[in-house]
Amino acid sequence: MTQTSENVTWLTQEAYNKLKAELEHLTGPARAEISAKIAAAREEGDLRENGGYHAAKEEQGKQELRVRQLTQLLESAKVGEAPAADGAVAPGMVVTIAFDGDEDDTLTFLLASREYASSDIETYSPQSPLGSGVIGHKVGEDAEYELPNGKKALVKILKAEPYEG
Repeated sequence: MTQTSENVTWLTQEAYNKLKAELEHLTGPARAEISAKIAAAREEGDLRENGGYHAAKEEQGKQELRVRQLTQLLESAKVGEAPAADGAVAPGMVVTIAFDGDEDDTLTFLLASREYASSDIETYSPQSPLGSGVIGHKVGEDAEYELPNGKKALVKILKAEPYEG
């Protein structure tokens, strides 16, 4: 469901279809719409003082950046199944950990690439120190990862379940 190496992105079929639909919209109807906005603003005259024109051009730049991101992501994507609910931490799972074995000091997060970040759950990349430290560990096991200051931190895996987003 997410990046597992630098060049390959694992996606569920549902996630792939969703991203492909977004790309098709951006390169079709959305691209035509922004071109029409730019053309209409251009007809208003002096481009140096034309706020509508500059806003439309900025929107076009952001849209084209997203098109490039999606194109690159989908070109390197491998479509597979969501992770198994076998208790082992893997990308695409919601993981709950306890810091230093303290069951009151917990964190629940989605282990996934930024493509899956959502407002309802914090997302950690599998390449992040915490993400790479917990991958492969099973529920009940301890995992170690490196903090930004170079020290090691110990966490206990309390839960690992496939994300149902």
